[in-house]
Amino acid sequence: MSLVATYPPAPARRLATPRLIATLALFALCAAFFCAIAGMVLVRQADDRQELERRAALLGAIADIRISGTDVSALDPQIVRGLERTAGLKDLRFESEPVAGDREIQSVLDRQGRIVGWFSWEPDRSMSQALGKLRPLLLITGLCLIGFAGVALWQVRRALRDLGTSERLAWTLAHEDMLTGLPSHRKMIELIDAQLAARTHGEVVTLGFVDLDGLNDVNDALGHHTGDQLLVAWAQRLKDVLPAGAAGGRFDGDEFAVVMTSPDAQAAEAGMTALAQALARPFWINDQAVQVGCTVGLAHAPIDAQSRDELTRRADLALRAAKRKNRGGVLRFKAAMGVEFGDRRFIERELKRALADNTLDVHYQPIVTADGATIIGAEALLRWNHPVRGAIPPATFVPVAEQAGLMGKLGAFVMRRALTDAKRWPNLSIAVNLSPLQVRDPALVDFVTDLLAETGIAASRLVLEVTEGVLIDNPDEAKSRLDALHALGAKLALDDFGTGYSSLTYLQRFRFDILKIDRGFVAPLGREPNSQAMVQAIVTLGRALGLTMLAEGIETEEQRVLLRLAGCEEMQGYLFARPGPREALDRLLADTRPAAQAG
Repeated sequence: MSLVATYPPAPARRLATPRLIATLALFALCAAFFCAIAGMVLVRQADDRQELERRAALLGAIADIRISGTDVSALDPQIVRGLERTAGLKDLRFESEPVAGDREIQSVLDRQGRIVGWFSWEPDRSMSQALGKLRPLLLITGLCLIGFAGVALWQVRRALRDLGTSERLAWTLAHEDMLTGLPSHRKMIELIDAQLAARTHGEVVTLGFVDLDGLNDVNDALGHHTGDQLLVAWAQRLKDVLPAGAAGGRFDGDEFAVVMTSPDAQAAEAGMTALAQALARPFWINDQAVQVGCTVGLAHAPIDAQSRDELTRRADLALRAAKRKNRGGVLRFKAAMGVEFGDRRFIERELKRALADNTLDVHYQPIVTADGATIIGAEALLRWNHPVRGAIPPATFVPVAEQAGLMGKLGAFVMRRALTDAKRWPNLSIAVNLSPLQVRDPALVDFVTDLLAETGIAASRLVLEVTEGVLIDNPDEAKSRLDALHALGAKLALDDFGTGYSSLTYLQRFRFDILKIDRGFVAPLGREPNSQAMVQAIVTLGRALGLTMLAEGIETEEQRVLLRLAGCEEMQGYLFARPGPREALDRLLADTRPAAQAG
């Protein structure tokens, strides 16, 4: 099946109005022509009839004269004048010889039937003469009608030409993507249907959805014009590397579709993998190398789906799963993806309802000194107890919230609740996590400023925790936003230190106050020989930079001791307390306060 779009035949329809005008013009022209001819014939017939009547009247008068005994060979001029009036003839004369010229003549016979003379008179064709005077006007009218008909026909031809152009443009818009020249969404649906209809027994039709990874970054860094050039080059490469019999088109935005018929699923997946690898090679745009990856989700018919709607839905589910779990790779649909998708839809719907009904909660995990005796702060952690499913962990609903665009609302809810509850514990700092979406929000600084003023909490008590993911997306924007928050007096903490790729760079570039040692370094303490050295190196680096060192995930007393010996100043973990509602922290503070006073 060819990728090249085939234009439809010349338009069969005609514009009704121009065609009607041309028809009327031609009809009027023909009617005028026939009316003119008919008028001329009728006028001539009328003149001929009048002439016959006058000639008959003259003959009757001559017969009467002959009966009266008058010699018709020598008529008195008075009698001739009387005949002229009686017959209605003009300039009637009696001649002894026939006259030549345009005059009408009538022979005169005696009683013996001999010609004795001739009457002549001027022909009177008044109606024909009047019509002759109107001929210029009729000619001009005819020429006008001919001109009108010609203009009307020209307008019809131009209208039909414009109609053909418009129909072709409309066809192109409906079947071809204007930027890339690839088949459009509508055309791809037709191509999928065609391949499904043409599939023979034993063959599989494979639909793959291809998502471009990094196109938005190209647009942001190099401009949308370069992004468009990249799309055009990417589309051309797609045309070049498509297997024989395959078709590819633009499905939606930076998502493309490829459909192919193969002898089996393995051959199709191998072809799709080779296609993805070819499309992931760098492009040379405006004298610079530009690279975007691509993620592919695919499904087979009839193995995974029977109909086109089912095939497209399952290929889309595979793409969604690939973007979450296998970005840059090729992933085939599995039945579990449908269940997972339904579960994600359920969580998204219920999470929106929980936000609207204010049924989410915030728990707090204490942050203690290295000796474990004093609570100096608490980290606010979002919790969701669903009325049917019970407790749903953040690891389950946070990724859904990120994709659904709910992290801004969730983050605002946590921060408002945490600062409101912080009034219960005037001696504790409150740590709140910031998501990448919150950091990208230009209104974040104003929101924090207003919330601090509303709750009356000192900015120095607020600790804002960010991960490397926040800093990777847009370092310049993140720095500007975090510097503004730091200027308010809030403290900044780098969470999950050591699990990313550029932690040392971030420590150098950003103004952090606290460095959190990830639980991945804490858990092996006491069990793996190199773990103590790694923790010691992290603590030494942080203290050299003037940062407060906080370790999380501490579950054993041995871990606490080793971290304290390494120089870690603050800790949190199950060893001290699990996250709980604010009332649990109230009780914990009440239990530790007498001990502190006794000490």
